[in-house]
Amino acid sequence: MTDIPEEFSFIRYLAAKKNLDDRSLNRHVRETLARHLLETRKTPPLRVLEVGCGIGTMLERLLDWQLLPEAAYTGIDFHPDNIAEARARFRRYAASRGADLSVAAEFEAMDLFDFLAREQGRAAWDLIVAHAFLDLVDLEATLPGLLALLAEGGFFYFTLNFDGATVFEPSIDPDLDRLIETLYHRSMDERRVDGRPAGSSRTGRRLFAHLNAAGATLLAAGSSDWLVFPGADGYPGDEAYFLHFIIHTIQQALTGHPELPEADFRAWVAQRQVQVQRRELIYLAHQLDFFGRV
Repeated sequence: MTDIPEEFSFIRYLAAKKNLDDRSLNRHVRETLARHLLETRKTPPLRVLEVGCGIGTMLERLLDWQLLPEAAYTGIDFHPDNIAEARARFRRYAASRGADLSVAAEFEAMDLFDFLAREQGRAAWDLIVAHAFLDLVDLEATLPGLLALLAEGGFFYFTLNFDGATVFEPSIDPDLDRLIETLYHRSMDERRVDGRPAGSSRTGRRLFAHLNAAGATLLAAGSSDWLVFPGADGYPGDEAYFLHFIIHTIQQALTGHPELPEADFRAWVAQRQVQVQRRELIYLAHQLDFFGRV
């Protein structure tokens, strides 16, 4: 039986979900990305920008997929701690690959809107990546400026965009479960950062219309659901911690909500954490992946 964490680390959460992301990413979308990068091979290096790069796990993934034989990668993230960890992880990754690695990587701690303002008018990137990120920003305000950074013939790869379903099993109380899911999704829709809208609980489905409005051509799309469940040896890797973190995130979002009975919610959180501890909890989140060009 695992211990329920007393403190939570976002960096550990990002590391804990790497293998989950690996198995969740849509294979058809990934294969379409790989095929188009191969067919439209540019004069090296391939210029890659990742927004909201976190601790750099997507860069590792693209390299493991052998999609960046010669590339110049730039990753930006708002949180300096994430960038520091991304740099450290990449140093370890590069050391383990040695001479087989031919990518130059830079990481920068920067707000996305500041970056877009700085780079305005500079269509410099062959591939723009946003992994588990676009559901944290206002698509209407962000997407046109982001896609404008693509060079002629450039591609976008937008993955793990949340799309309106959070499921915990087994049920505790169907009515309470439903209320918590509804209020949690509403908190995503009402979220503000620096006075700006910051995300949506239905980003996945809304991306179709927003990409079209921005002049993008969608080449592939598909589901990339998270599904975490215990096997004979418990949860894979550090995914028990991942589940504890998700429950903690919901607790932070909804504690004190006027529509949610405080004692019932506190008991719900405690019971969900115990379900993880006992290797009983199953978690599903619906998400969508997109690949295309402008």
